[in-house]
Amino acid sequence: MLVNPASDPAGLPRSAVLALWLQAETVSPGVVVRCVQGDDEPHTVTGLPGFGPEAASLKDLVAAWSRGPREVVALAPAPGDPAGVPAAASAAATEAGECLAVATSAGSWVVVPRVTQFGSALEPGHLVAWEAVEVPSWSTAVAGALGSLADAERELRTSLITATEALDQLDVARWRDDAADAIEKVRRTSTDAWPVPPLDGRRARVLQLATRLLAIVDLATDDDGGAVNIWQVDQRSTALREVERTARHALAAATYGRSLRG
Repeated sequence: MLVNPASDPAGLPRSAVLALWLQAETVSPGVVVRCVQGDDEPHTVTGLPGFGPEAASLKDLVAAWSRGPREVVALAPAPGDPAGVPAAASAAATEAGECLAVATSAGSWVVVPRVTQFGSALEPGHLVAWEAVEVPSWSTAVAGALGSLADAERELRTSLITATEALDQLDVARWRDDAADAIEKVRRTSTDAWPVPPLDGRRARVLQLATRLLAIVDLATDDDGGAVNIWQVDQRSTALREVERTARHALAAATYGRSLRG
């Protein structure tokens, strides 16, 4: 059974998996749906063009936006950093922490996944409802917010040093019983295990490093036990916020794609 990478602390958000598939040269809606949904309940989509107020399926979304010229990107906004998300969808996307932006000859949209978790910690389940909002053209704003993939890779290398030092200083494995397993899981993460289409070398490297950094930030900010005073906590938090911003922007840059056919 496919497990959605969003359930993995070092995995990809659902929007990123969907964005990568929508720009693939060959797209099978059934395959994409299985890869994006993983072990979720069947996803629903509202606001999809041509469906009126009725809810569509994720397969309908893929069929509609995997043909013809298109531009797609998965964005990861955060409070105070919209990351290029148009204003009409910024609040919802920031609350979700992710969204998919799509542009075709018929217009531009932002699609936000609203995730509801149910079940237990041992057997969690997820209901995912995507909401599509028509927006003005987003290409210029996104390009300005994210920069190039080459720039993203250089910034990630610098951020990795900062994040690793913060994790070493904090020594979360000593403060949390589950941290050692989480750190090892982050180290083992590979794009080969993700349900995504084939990736070129640079894109794979950026996605892998960005997701690892986000996982490290989650671990480091979850426990300040290694800091001896408030100043250390503040200094580390400031550094990790910049690492997190860099990683979010890099992840988005690596999911951007433009297809002139399909």
